[in-house]
Amino acid sequence: MHEIFTKMNDFFQAMGVQGLALNSFIESFFLVPPPDFLLIAMDLANPKNALYYALVCTIASALGGGVGYGIGYWGGRPAFNWLFRKGGKEKFEAVEKLYQKYGVTAVLLAAFTPIPYKVFTIASGILNMNFWKFMLASFVGRGARFFIVSIVLMLFGEAIKQYIELVIIAVTIVIILFFVVLYKKRKSIIKNDETSENNG
Repeated sequence: MHEIFTKMNDFFQAMGVQGLALNSFIESFFLVPPPDFLLIAMDLANPKNALYYALVCTIASALGGGVGYGIGYWGGRPAFNWLFRKGGKEKFEAVEKLYQKYGVTAVLLAAFTPIPYKVFTIASGILNMNFWKFMLASFVGRGARFFIVSIVLMLFGEAIKQYIELVIIAVTIVIILFFVVLYKKRKSIIKNDETSENNG
């Protein structure tokens, strides 16, 4: 599998920016290497175009997410189980629980974090999430991830390359904590409102 992924990565890299776009697009709904590897290589090779590469990744990945949504919407669980033969049931149940608890925020976090984005794009279609909210969350989440990578590499270059995942994880933790606090605060407000209505 590692050898296959390496050959795929070499194929996309040989195509330049078009390969970066194609890699980002397909990775949102199918099993190919994440575009991060190619994005990092291109950022380091040509730092002045780093933001452009991040934009290409963001647009292509979000549009690919739309395709993943369609696969889930029309293909249903059989399509999901075919793509994720190993642990497909567990993956879907985990995603479903996150949706029930956090709604569209689950897509935003999946689009930004190292969690396989394709799992969420296809599951979103199956669970019939609002398509436009899904696309907005995809653009924001994917954009945040790719632009952070490109900006950090543009500023610090090769010296930060080996720590880039740590940077993403650190930012992810901060964002997750923010949304957890926001969710609890919102839940507390709703609970207080319901209590006030019952007392009234």
